[in-house]
Amino acid sequence: MKQSLRAKRMAKHHRRNKSAPKLNLVSLMDIFTILVFFLLVNSSDVEVLTNDKAIELPASVADTVPDTTVVVKVNNTQILVGGRVIVSDIGKNTSAADDENKNIIAALATELEYLAARARPLTEEQIKTGRSITIMGDKAIPYTLLKRIMNTCAQAGYRDISLAVHKTASSDDEPDEATTGTNQ
Repeated sequence: MKQSLRAKRMAKHHRRNKSAPKLNLVSLMDIFTILVFFLLVNSSDVEVLTNDKAIELPASVADTVPDTTVVVKVNNTQILVGGRVIVSDIGKNTSAADDENKNIIAALATELEYLAARARPLTEEQIKTGRSITIMGDKAIPYTLLKRIMNTCAQAGYRDISLAVHKTASSDDEPDEATTGTNQ
């Protein structure tokens, strides 16, 4: 049976449209490439200290940006260094005087000395100021505990101590979203 020209055209058209549709990924890849470069460039501007839910930082108007350092987190029940629990019951372990010195927390000193031994050697300037450390302490911890932690850090060679605070807008600045900063 002979087909008309119209029937042949329609058959050809249906065969062409039966193939699976193809997705053009070129424009999508361009968008993702631009997005990746944008995120890489802008991610280095902000350093965010991971905040523990059990720690409520005090508020401050801090202008300095914290350096990447060893972070000691202190809440009402425990002391953590780098996410590892060093002292699990602060009330029991830190209220009693240690054998060598009342102002030193032995477990914290041991951990800090271990981290200092694994770190790179100090430069000439760092030898004068000591290693850097950031303390993230809950605003409700007693000052005596904070003083003992700072003394322990200084005895272990971490004398450049920064305290992490929750940054609030000053009276000069416009109120904006609060960020984490340090106050030395």
